Amino acid sequence: MEVYQSLGLQAGIGLISHILFIVISFYALQAFRLEQLFKKGHTFQIQLIYFLLSIAIGSTVSNFILDITNWSQQLPFIFS
Repeated sequence: MEVYQSLGLQAGIGLISHILFIVISFYALQAFRLEQLFKKGHTFQIQLIYFLLSIAIGSTVSNFILDITNWSQQLPFIFS
């Protein structure tokens, strides 16, 4: 049962991490003026680009952080 709990905990941490970094990247993207790259009146497309970019950036950063965390936990196995 301990293996299943560990897998469930890792899945929960991964979900929370992805959502957190997507929200952070969405907030950070608000500093850019992407509206100037689009035609006037295309509000939905601009919002969609913000949303998709925040997912791409946030999930990439989250994967990086989770990989670094997992690798740092596995480092002691070098010396055992």
